[in-house]
Amino acid sequence: MNPSWYSVSNAADIPSPALLIYRERVDENFRRMIAMVGDPNRLRPHIKTHKLPELVKRQLELGITRLKCATIAEAEMAASSGAPDVLVASQPVGPGVRRLARIAKQFPQTQFSTTLDDADVIRALSRAADESGVRLGAWIDLDVGLHRTGAPPGPVALALVRQICDVPGLYFAGLHAYDGHIVEADPIRRAALCDAAFEPVTALMSQLDEAGLQAPALVVGGSPTFPMHARRAGVQCSPGTTVLWDAGYSHRFPDLKFLPAAVLLTRVISHPFPGRICVDLGHKAVASEMPPPRALFPDLPDAKFVSHSEEHLVLETSSADLLRTGHELYAIPWHVCPTVALHAEVWVVESGVAGTRWPVTARARRLSI
Repeated sequence: MNPSWYSVSNAADIPSPALLIYRERVDENFRRMIAMVGDPNRLRPHIKTHKLPELVKRQLELGITRLKCATIAEAEMAASSGAPDVLVASQPVGPGVRRLARIAKQFPQTQFSTTLDDADVIRALSRAADESGVRLGAWIDLDVGLHRTGAPPGPVALALVRQICDVPGLYFAGLHAYDGHIVEADPIRRAALCDAAFEPVTALMSQLDEAGLQAPALVVGGSPTFPMHARRAGVQCSPGTTVLWDAGYSHRFPDLKFLPAAVLLTRVISHPFPGRICVDLGHKAVASEMPPPRALFPDLPDAKFVSHSEEHLVLETSSADLLRTGHELYAIPWHVCPTVALHAEVWVVESGVAGTRWPVTARARRLSI
């Protein structure tokens, strides 16, 4: 790794901890995503990774018009940024049913849709959409092995499609199959697992054809299986982490040639004793849901995580005694998506200078609706 690409010339002016976004690297990741599928219309990137309207607008400039998100706040942010097609990939429940119908009414220029796997929710969403005078797209969420959400491909899913076609306010948008359980490092074995998980989806599509209920579209995969699905004809691919990338995916999937484009700026705040430093990169600044390491310090290749708390990260390193209190360090988050959500703003780096600041708009649970 080039030890200088992440350095910013005005680091002394940036309070720490801070999240830096490298604009040129983000653009390069977008270019690589488009090159992988061959056509931006085949992409439906997940915006939960960055939650930034500026990056939504950049995707639109590049011809990426279909987006996927996790929350209604993210959907509203995307619509207010001009996105024409937004899929909320989380089944709405409770007040979320009415909120989704309201947001569709507020932003008529955007086609909203959501994933569904429950007959009661279909009925509730149909009522809310009909009462609001809108039509919402309904994707059948399929469980292809993650066992988190989704209906099993087969008769249950087929019955849900029939129900959607028979109620007002909704239309059948297609099938959604997220294979997030496939995290095999070896790309050949990952491809085999991906194909096996996709077989029931292919069978369901044939069943729908026989019933005269052809699926209009198919949204598949995440970042690890992105290259496998990109080779499949007639699907929309929905990677998310590929936009910013992170240390965890770089380590686990070296075959995926994306660039880390989000880096944390932190500082040494104490030297507890020789060989040990404490930096201001606590739980509130870097995602901590996974076991250490929670960040990669490219300037400290031998760094060992000792302890991690709300505002502090303690490291052991052979370089500790060379680092003065206040010394600036850079850290690539292990898991970038929840790390972004911890920051109210990001510093945008261009040509080695962190100048513009962007608010992380969609980290909020609610915007106007």
